[in-house]
Amino acid sequence: MNTSARRWVTRPQDSTWGDFGPDDQLGRLNLLTPQKVLEGLREVREGRTFCLSLPLDCPGNRILNPRRAPPRVEPTMRGDKPNMTYPLSRDTPCLTDVICDDTVTLALQYSTQWDSLAHMGQWFDADGDGRPEMCFYNGYRSGEDVVGPLDYRDDAMPATDCQPGAYRLGIDNMATACVQGRAVMVDIKRQFGAGPFRIGYRELLAAMDAQNVSVEPGDMLCLRTGMDEALLEFYRTQDATALERGFAGLDGRDEALRRWIIDSKVAALIADNVAVEMLPASPCEDSHYPSHPLHDLCLFRLGVHLGELWHLSELADWLHENGRNRFLLTAPPLRLPRAVGSPVTPVATV
Repeated sequence: MNTSARRWVTRPQDSTWGDFGPDDQLGRLNLLTPQKVLEGLREVREGRTFCLSLPLDCPGNRILNPRRAPPRVEPTMRGDKPNMTYPLSRDTPCLTDVICDDTVTLALQYSTQWDSLAHMGQWFDADGDGRPEMCFYNGYRSGEDVVGPLDYRDDAMPATDCQPGAYRLGIDNMATACVQGRAVMVDIKRQFGAGPFRIGYRELLAAMDAQNVSVEPGDMLCLRTGMDEALLEFYRTQDATALERGFAGLDGRDEALRRWIIDSKVAALIADNVAVEMLPASPCEDSHYPSHPLHDLCLFRLGVHLGELWHLSELADWLHENGRNRFLLTAPPLRLPRAVGSPVTPVATV
């Protein structure tokens, strides 16, 4: 195992820090090898494709997260005029072109998205000196590798004059890795119905056994709960009745489930719900603990990227009707330097 004394001396329990190299920023995406891509390609039998993204302005308001506004799409400006259906003959009479050009203000994790490994870190004693530091996967540090406009290590003082963002572990690392390989669907809604319950190891294994699902190292695991259908209904009608009932999520404090995620060597976890895990999390009796225990395990310890709010139901129904649960998944995020998350338009090919 390679380690980097510059960033960490001790690593968290059950983590992969250093396993893929001292400067690794991909985590378990390293398991998406050329062999795994070929395994995904072998699942393509019909050449049929499915878009696994919700509309990027779905649900249409801040019902899921008050800090994330819907995207705002506007024309760029040509001088003081909006550059939308703009006739160039206005400036040069002999020209016949009509131009449309626009810009967007977008919360990067508003709708269908990937979480980067910089999305959530923890206080952890990486130096082994008895004092915890604010750090992220593989020991990358707050204020050095992931920088905000305020340095909360120093009583929220103004940070350095560099542009805020993830200089390490950002979503652009995921983009250059391309994110293509074999994915596996577990249909939670088909097994248990649509409802607000915690999926522990027992429930996950029951669904996998009933649906003849097996997960191998480097696979990307997709969980269909039915929340995407409720979001689309709300998007169309603004009636939140179905959405307010709630939907299933993984129980991030279920120790057997955590052990399965560790041992399975799954490359990514993806769901059609808000956070992959059920929030608020189950109670914890420790004096200090993460509010998002699955995010802690996956993003901080294992380097497992999380995909949230994906549109999985149409694909899940087709897979069931055709006696299948595996497919080729192609899902690179935006190659946006320093971003900690990204919208994604994943494509499943069967």
